[in-house]
This record gives sequence, structure tokens and C-alpha cells, in this order.
Amino acid sequence: MTLTSDLKTKYSDLWEKVVTHPFILEMGDGNLPQRTFRRYFVQDYAVVGDIAAIVAYGIAKAPDFDGAAVLNRFMNGILNPENEIFLDAFRDFQASPEELADKKPSTDAFGDFLVRTGLEGNFVDIVTVLYVTEGTYMDWAIRLMGANKKPGIKAYQAWIDIHGPEVLGEVVEYLGGYLDNQTTAEQRPRIERLFQKSLRYEYRFFEAAYRGEEWPNG
Repeated sequence: MTLTSDLKTKYSDLWEKVVTHPFILEMGDGNLPQRTFRRYFVQDYAVVGDIAAIVAYGIAKAPDFDGAAVLNRFMNGILNPENEIFLDAFRDFQASPEELADKKPSTDAFGDFLVRTGLEGNFVDIVTVLYVTEGTYMDWAIRLMGANKKPGIKAYQAWIDIHGPEVLGEVVEYLGGYLDNQTTAEQRPRIERLFQKSLRYEYRFFEAAYRGEEWPNG
């Protein structure tokens, strides 16, 4: 069994809680309230900035040109087609600059974790975290596509399409292959801790967006 298969099996309950979150299932069915999607989308926009930061650190710390090139192509996908989806949706949502800058508690913690891993971690750390963030998204997108889900709402459909294998397949395959073939047994405990922590943050992020979350007053 490969390292990634082993970790996905060991933490299968948590992985499944992420990729089958009610937010995702309702989005696929077109039943997700648009105010809930709006709340998620605004917060995800903030996290994407932090994803871009950890990817930039990954490019800088990549051990070879091939790895840097894969991450660079992924970065271009974040900064171009995905950003266009955000901008289109924000026009529809009429989100203000102040709202877009207001990170909620789970978003703030997740973003700090991503940037700190990029800044302080090594390439394996970065690969582990990105494998979880992008691998879970591609997993739920594949499941919705495989079930022929057509939510009938432009923003929902675009969000599914942008996370399918045609978009994320290359980077997820590279990240998983690197963990399976280029890491050592000595690195395993740290990889496992980061794998589990990344899944926890992903789950908390979906929960906060789905149920609502605010900072305490004062």
C-alpha cells in the first residue's frame, strides 16, 4: 500500500466527512441556500490567497524544475480561471471590499496554518498540505461529476467544474506521487501529523461556512 493510500485509509472517517459534507452534497443537488454558498465563497476567496502563498513557497523550495513547473501551472490556475469565477460571483453577490477582507475565525486559523507551513516547512511539508487541500476538492468534484449532478445554478456548476480532474488532476497526481515515492520513513510521522491537521482544518472550514461563524463581540 502506498503512503497516500495508507493515510487515506487511516483517516478515512475524516476524509469522508470533508468530501461528503452537507455543503458539498447540497451544492451538487442545487439545494444549497445561496446565502450559504455566498458565505462560503467570500471566505474561500481569503483562503485562496493563502493557498497561493504556500504554492509560491513550494515553487521556491522545489527540489527540481519539474516540481516547480507543476506548481507554477497550478498557481496560474489559481490566479486566472479560478479568480474569474470569484469575480463573476462577487458581482452577482454584490460583496463589498470590507466583507472580502473580513476573515472569520476558522478562515483565519486555516490561512495562518497554510502560510506558516509554506514559510517554515520544507518541501515535503508543503506537498503534504497541498495534497490534502487539492485532493479532497478533486475527490468531491469527481464524485459529483460521476453522479451526473447538475445543480442548475451557474456558480455551483462552475465550482464543481473548476475542481475536476481536468483542472486539478496534474497537481494532485504529482503531489501524491511525490509523497509515495520521494519521502522517507523518518519523514512519515510529520507527514501524518500534517495530513491529519490539514483534514481537520478543511472540515472546520466547511462547517463554519455551512453553519455560520462570527468573532465574539468586543
